Amino acid sequence: MGNDYYVDEKAVETVSAVPQLSDQSSDEVDSAAERAREGNHGFLGRLRYYENVLDRKLGIEAQAVDRVMPEDRHPPSTAVMALMWASGTMNLSCFTTGFLGWEFGLSLKQTILVTIFGSLLGSMVTGWCATMGPGTGLRQVAISRYSFGWWPSKIIAVLNVIEQLGWSSVGCITGGLALTAVSDGKVSLVLGVIIIAIVGLVFSFVGLKGVLLYEKYAWSVFFIIFMIMFGELAHFADTKTPASVGGATLAGQVLSLLGVVYGSSASWSSIVSDYYVQYPVNTSKTKVFLLTSLGICIPTCIGMVMGCCVGSTMGINKEWADTYDNSGVGELLQTILYPRAFAKFLLVILVLSGIGMNCIAIYSAALSIQLFARPLQAVPRFFWTLIVFVGILLLGVAGRDHLLDVLENFLALLGYWNTAFFVIVFTEHYLFRKGNLLNYDLDAWNNSSKMPVGLAGLSAFLLGIVGCILGMVETWYVGPVAKLIGDGGGDIGNQLAFVFTLVSYVPLRFLELKYIGR
Repeated sequence: MGNDYYVDEKAVETVSAVPQLSDQSSDEVDSAAERAREGNHGFLGRLRYYENVLDRKLGIEAQAVDRVMPEDRHPPSTAVMALMWASGTMNLSCFTTGFLGWEFGLSLKQTILVTIFGSLLGSMVTGWCATMGPGTGLRQVAISRYSFGWWPSKIIAVLNVIEQLGWSSVGCITGGLALTAVSDGKVSLVLGVIIIAIVGLVFSFVGLKGVLLYEKYAWSVFFIIFMIMFGELAHFADTKTPASVGGATLAGQVLSLLGVVYGSSASWSSIVSDYYVQYPVNTSKTKVFLLTSLGICIPTCIGMVMGCCVGSTMGINKEWADTYDNSGVGELLQTILYPRAFAKFLLVILVLSGIGMNCIAIYSAALSIQLFARPLQAVPRFFWTLIVFVGILLLGVAGRDHLLDVLENFLALLGYWNTAFFVIVFTEHYLFRKGNLLNYDLDAWNNSSKMPVGLAGLSAFLLGIVGCILGMVETWYVGPVAKLIGDGGGDIGNQLAFVFTLVSYVPLRFLELKYIGR
């Protein structure tokens, strides 16, 4: 059986593909694989053949970007909707993000309130995007084509790859710091970053089945560890020291922290449906929304609030502050927790917490690369997984000594474009498609001629980015509008992105439909 592998973006829209081997008998699978090997010549053909063999043996999803038809689905447990995000968010990265409140000069109470509200808001954005997965059977980038258009949706694919590379590098850095502390410096931070990246690669290589298997059970271990940490560390929290800033500057710092925390939880919105395509079409949207939102918000708050408590001590405990500045979060935890042998044990377990985030990020980054252009779908997903892995290593090693700066800038940037993304997809669904999936031609998901041209989506998205540039606060740049709030500026990039995107998308989309018709 020959295969057409999308030689050009404007090539024939419908192609034949190697059958889904996991649904066939052993004899059928062998013969199909043999025919595939005979019909595919050259390096790519050989890679595709071996990918299908691995799909038969391990279920690595040889056709991972395809729409999953209702009759072909194998639903995981409903609880996985919440548990997978618990494993991916309850980690040392979230714990370290909690230190930013102290960095911004806020009191512990203010930091915790902002953390909870920001996480809930961002989680709800992701929770809504998750509801599109079961009904469509499509990955999030593919869903965006129905609002952004065929060509502009490629921007989302590129941003997704960058986003997931950043998330994984943060997970590798925090995990590497813990490994270095546990080994008393015998494992260098560079080697620690590499080890964490490799373990995440293994699970994501297998595909959705491997990712969900890990995430389904890992959360319980991390939950127990964080509860133990709360018991040992919470009483050290500085609840008396007031904020070191006031007035407009205090408002600006609150807005800046809110942007970072919101971005942390909202950043999953551009990939979330990747993990819901196996659920039945009639899965309750309310259930998907609530389980996903709470599955992200609660674990994120557990990790961040723990970080808020420990971070609040940095101004009154010089020994801890020096340890954190000189050796990082891993050595700090080893110093605070007791006894020391038990602290080492906890850190070893916490090292694994970064792996859950890496599994999600690596898997979705590889899918986004394939969805960027049809020719890239001819290259097996495991190849792109390896490319993503190399990118993570480079970023992790380069940013290993600047973790807080990475978190402050990177997480805020994620929120900006994800806000514009959410507004466009949400508005298209409810205003222009009446909130009904019957108004989507789901069979045409990979057909550029049946997708919107994208003038409205692209223009609104770019205007949303203009809004965030005007209102953003980063260590390297403060927008002109943000500068008006307090001494250091106040981050209102997400708010401006929301308004600019919404106000522009609605009239532009009406015009696009009126004069172009799609």
